[in-house]
Amino acid sequence: MAYYWVDAGDGVMVSTSVFSEQAGAEESIQRAADFVRDNLTSLLPNPPQVTAGQVVAAG
Repeated sequence: MAYYWVDAGDGVMVSTSVFSEQAGAEESIQRAADFVRDNLTSLLPNPPQVTAGQVVAAG
């Protein structure tokens, strides 16, 4: 439903995706992990962290 990429400064990047269903989120996480492993590992000083949860408020 939505995707955001934020440069938080000091080399920290934040990616946020919004899905209508849990299954879509889980598939996206797996595809992203595969892409990072296959293409970006040498460029990242730290492994990505994945956090998931329900949207509880929106403006």
